[in-house]
Amino acid sequence: MKKILMMIPGPTPVDQSILEALGRETVSHLDPRLVETLKETLKNLKTIVMTEKGQPFTIPGTGTLAMETALVNSLKERERLLVISHGFFGDRFAEIAQSYGFEVEVLAAEWGEIVEVEKIAQKLKEKRYAALTLTHVDTSTGVCAPLKEVSEVVREFPETLFIVDGVCATGGIEERMDEWGIDVLFTANQKALGVPPGLANLVFSEKALERRNSLGKISAYYMDVNRWLPIMREPGSNYFATHAVNMVNALHQGLKIVLQEGLEERFSRHRRFALAFHQGLEALGFKVLPAPEIRANTVSTVLYPSGIEDSAFRERLFKNGLLVSAGKGVLARKIFRLGHMGNITENEVVATLSIIERTLTEFNYHFSLGSGISAAEEVLFKE
Repeated sequence: MKKILMMIPGPTPVDQSILEALGRETVSHLDPRLVETLKETLKNLKTIVMTEKGQPFTIPGTGTLAMETALVNSLKERERLLVISHGFFGDRFAEIAQSYGFEVEVLAAEWGEIVEVEKIAQKLKEKRYAALTLTHVDTSTGVCAPLKEVSEVVREFPETLFIVDGVCATGGIEERMDEWGIDVLFTANQKALGVPPGLANLVFSEKALERRNSLGKISAYYMDVNRWLPIMREPGSNYFATHAVNMVNALHQGLKIVLQEGLEERFSRHRRFALAFHQGLEALGFKVLPAPEIRANTVSTVLYPSGIEDSAFRERLFKNGLLVSAGKGVLARKIFRLGHMGNITENEVVATLSIIERTLTEFNYHFSLGSGISAAEEVLFKE
């Protein structure tokens, strides 16, 4: 059976050492070896999001659980939430919040664009908001929000918690939690961290934990961070729920790989691979949806050239050994989504473009064979 190169916005390709960690003997969640592994995992999570005082949590679940956990521990019923939406996952914040009875207002951009920072500032001046949510990278549009600039605005409104969805960014794009005043930052295993899905990973600032305590009883049990807090502060000393032992082992190894590469080096690699893909795809006649200054370094939304039909093209890509994702929402059938994050190498970049070029030839599409690969290699191997 042909091995499929998985270049979707998550799960991303998994390093063999992470798979080996995942496959270790299952032990008790109170086993001293697992306790030490969890301690180091939580410490490394803090390092990756650049916080000293933040409190990390890793909870069995995925990114959507992290979104819900962030919200339910930050607001009371009927409190006002401002959602900055750059696509499908920004809108999901609003859906979750409405299910808890929060008063939700949404500032949304056209898909492929961003909400101007000035509009966010003006909105915050108009009303008092208990929290503001921002998706750092929305995988539906390939847009990267100006996180630092937004944080500078939110800091002027200390009554507003700043909640950041880092699911498609953490570990691949810079996030300075303490320096930028982020109150809740969360991610999941399967994106830029390069680990199989299964854990929701969050970091709460001291301010965010104080907010949680001010809420009293909340409409959650499993997602109540106060129930997880004793375990996260002193693993092995308390029991709340059985942890996903093998997933902790996998995340531990995944975070080690991130830190061994070095954060700045990893951020730079993601920038380089994104640019290589963008130049390679554009040389073939595709277009990348967002403007260059707001394109994500972890995922690209790729508009088809004239004459290429979405489902037929993606199906042929898969037969040729490459899996990409379909467009969501208003972008369905107009784009494919290409993930380029985690622990991929230059080999995956070149192989992906090679399969795309081969597939284009099967559609009688006129282009210069090798032009996409050549454009990408000018970026990848430039001294």
